[in-house]
Amino acid sequence: MHLILENFSNLSITQKKQFELLGSLYNDWNNKINVISRRDLDFLYLKHILHSLSIAKVVKFKAEAHVLDVGTGGGFPGIPLAIFFPKTNFHLIDSIGKKIKVVDSIVNELKLENVTCEQIRAENIINKKYDFVVSRAVTRMPVFVKWIKKSINTQNVHNLENGILCLKGGDLENELKSFQKKTTYNLSDFFEDPFFETKKLVHIPHKSL
Repeated sequence: MHLILENFSNLSITQKKQFELLGSLYNDWNNKINVISRRDLDFLYLKHILHSLSIAKVVKFKAEAHVLDVGTGGGFPGIPLAIFFPKTNFHLIDSIGKKIKVVDSIVNELKLENVTCEQIRAENIINKKYDFVVSRAVTRMPVFVKWIKKSINTQNVHNLENGILCLKGGDLENELKSFQKKTTYNLSDFFEDPFFETKKLVHIPHKSL
């Protein structure tokens, strides 16, 4: 928890309580379903929560904006971002039902009224538009773009242009070579821990999709 407080000092009392509660909630669920790898559970706040919040270092989601989290798994990056941006609307989706069951339970325990959870594939979303689509390395970017391109609202209301915000790692040159207007942020510029040395956040604006 100290990692969150050290990097984000302006949290409300409610937000602090919600972030604190995440530890016990994921520990309880992991005893029933392997939501997070057991070796990572001891590093929940570093490898999952703080990693998710790196998106908040790049964009400040506005009130009433709509954000889609594709392949949310155990609720990342969607749940930490929903705590951090309580007036932004988040739609967390995954194709695996048991994962959505866990996410929905955690959302209810945290009383996050700005989150909806759904078992659905991204390519099956119809007639819904989002300012941003976020994800943590679900698949290669060209495939990901095909899934979600139709779901991005082209009317910008943020300083950062609407589009994809994807957390990835390693060498991305070949994967991203067809996206000319992309911006890649090194997470080591935001956080000092060695875990972030190879971690990146990729922004691809809707005009480049």
